Amino acid sequence: MNGKHELRAEGDVDEAQFDSVEDCLEALREGEFIIVLDSTDRENEGDLIIAGQDLTTEKMAFMVKHTSGLICAPTTSDRLSHLSLPQMVPHNTDAHHTAFTHSIDAATHTSTGISAHDRAHTIRLLSSDLSSLKPTDFRRPGHVFPLQAVEGGVLVRGGHTEASVDMVRMAGKGDVAAICELVKDDAEGGMARRDWCLEFGRTWGLRTCTIDALKEFIIARGDKGTSLWEGKGAGPLERKNGREINGANH
Repeated sequence: MNGKHELRAEGDVDEAQFDSVEDCLEALREGEFIIVLDSTDRENEGDLIIAGQDLTTEKMAFMVKHTSGLICAPTTSDRLSHLSLPQMVPHNTDAHHTAFTHSIDAATHTSTGISAHDRAHTIRLLSSDLSSLKPTDFRRPGHVFPLQAVEGGVLVRGGHTEASVDMVRMAGKGDVAAICELVKDDAEGGMARRDWCLEFGRTWGLRTCTIDALKEFIIARGDKGTSLWEGKGAGPLERKNGREINGANH
């Protein structure tokens, strides 16, 4: 990730600048950030996404610098249940029903919990093999916000929560992601929309795709996404370049 951060105004970037879902999955496999945008008639926002297991202190610092700073960790209901992490509120009145759980910090190897080091450590711990984790590994409340993905992923709910979990699973990177909304680095700090996100991705060398493209990609596999949500989920997708991807040739 490098480059001067001088972004053009909205409207200057063509839709064709989006990367393929396969290229974004490859970036996740390499431990990189990607940018995923939802629909213009939903939140119309772009999120930085990375597999939770790959989140270093340096990457967390980059994430905090260029986003709203409210770092969330989407994962499955099975993992959250195992760790006794219930929903934050009994009656969710959020506009899109984003499923926040109790917030957490790692119980050891952290100080106040808010630093880049502490939050990266918490999310990496959350991403650990489930058999090695127990509820007491985390303090509550904390400075990381787990989110519960809807079973069935983006084909059931087209949010960044589900997109990030679908993508890290397809990339063979477990079932925990770290996500946060990109914001403009101007005086107002407004939300970053499509064209700004595309330019940001080009500036920093980050792959960018949309949730709509991810839905189409999953449907094209022929299983309508169900294999990702059966038991522990299907194995990781094979790499591109003509090789088989979970039974579908791409």
